[in-house]
Amino acid sequence: MGIVNIDEELHDQVRKASTVSCRSINAQAGFWIKIGMLCEMHPTLSFNEIVAREMRSAGVTVQSLKAA
Repeated sequence: MGIVNIDEELHDQVRKASTVSCRSINAQAGFWIKIGMLCEMHPTLSFNEIVAREMRSAGVTVQSLKAA
């Protein structure tokens, strides 16, 4: 594990986002880094498609939504 230097404004955004997503600041930064890397490696996929693939690969299953 190493230290990554980021500017204060980005750090503040990571801190704010971490409270919304119930992650630590480090976990939020790690999530953004991983998703960003996957987006660069798969530019034709949307963010939602990438997250759905990651969820499936982790064994997460989601029930279908019922029509209102």
